[in-house]
Amino acid sequence: MESLGRKVKEDGVVIDEKILKVDGFLNHQIDAKLMHEVGQTFYNQFKNEGITKILTIEASGIAPAIMAALHFDVPCLFAKKAKPSTLKDGFYQTDIHSFTKNKTSTVIVSEEFLGEDDTVLIIDDFLANGDASLGLNEIVKQANAKTAGVGIVVEKSFQNGRQRLEDEGLNVSSLCKVASLKGNKVTLLGEN
Repeated sequence: MESLGRKVKEDGVVIDEKILKVDGFLNHQIDAKLMHEVGQTFYNQFKNEGITKILTIEASGIAPAIMAALHFDVPCLFAKKAKPSTLKDGFYQTDIHSFTKNKTSTVIVSEEFLGEDDTVLIIDDFLANGDASLGLNEIVKQANAKTAGVGIVVEKSFQNGRQRLEDEGLNVSSLCKVASLKGNKVTLLGEN
């Protein structure tokens, strides 16, 4: 996706050689037009997979996930990082470590919204080490549902996330692949 690559290069802020800040358009302030295009692209890639649910984790994955759900015309479900008082029992849960926040959270999804008849597309804003997507896939497995694939908005290809997801047998689609953050510069895969 050329428009996403341009946005990452122009508006992304390199914090260090492993952290890229994109909160100006992806995970704090949202560029709705760009997220609509992201959703359309994921739809085009996975439209023949029989997707019945889009699954993400709060909060950064919600914008691209809801746009994908809009194109698929299916519900968008997000794993919550805190158990609400309204959810007494009947939920799936797993622990997910956030690379950026260096924090582990127990996330939950109500059994009411995910079951064995579902075919799920997992969507997330970033792929670094793959913990979020692997955790969401664990929730899909707990529900005896099927994961059709994982859609990633921005992948840091210099980290091991893709390999970990592929080792788990997951079909991974990344719309923008960052090759390096060295020298305070974003270099996309395929660039010099």
